[in-house]
Amino acid sequence: MECLIGIQFKDFVLVAADMTNAQSIMVMKNDEVKIHKMSDKLVMAVSGESGDTTQFSEYIGKNIQLYKMRNGYELSPQAATAFTRRNLADYLRSQTPYTVNLLMAGYDDETGPQLYLIDYLASCVKVPYAAHGYGGFFSLSILDRYHSFDMTEEEGYELMKKCVREIHKRLIVNLPNFQVKKVSKDGIKDMKFITAQNLAVEDAVKV
Repeated sequence: MECLIGIQFKDFVLVAADMTNAQSIMVMKNDEVKIHKMSDKLVMAVSGESGDTTQFSEYIGKNIQLYKMRNGYELSPQAATAFTRRNLADYLRSQTPYTVNLLMAGYDDETGPQLYLIDYLASCVKVPYAAHGYGGFFSLSILDRYHSFDMTEEEGYELMKKCVREIHKRLIVNLPNFQVKKVSKDGIKDMKFITAQNLAVEDAVKV
């Protein structure tokens, strides 16, 4: 029932994740953080089983930091993604697999912004945009129609809001709040949350 959305542009990547933590038919909280900072220019958005998401993201994050301490430089987004995929694949073949779906978004000083999609079966692919969860059924068609690599930060954020607005309109599951982060050459930037309340206020102003 969770939703992750990632969009890559020419100079930056936007990642959004719903903030709902639900168990069965009960909503436990609406302020869950699902986008984790891995390094200065790398974030991981995680969805799946509650315990698995927390434990796996912390494990990967600490190992990436350990690599930096030992070697004096950070892993590139591509290398960090390969490390993450390999660990997920190894655990998949053990008695304690992690049930997590991931979006890895980062900025490489040589190759620019990068976005990777990894699912719970440890398959990995570099993509211009991606989504996990039921929300992807509604947002991927919008991204396919309106996405352009030359979009500015404001235009990219508006595109993300268009996706969230469609999820609020079409999906029967209530996902009111979305956290958004931007990754660029300047590092990681927290964007304004996209919430059902804020979108309703904007709609009222337009009318």
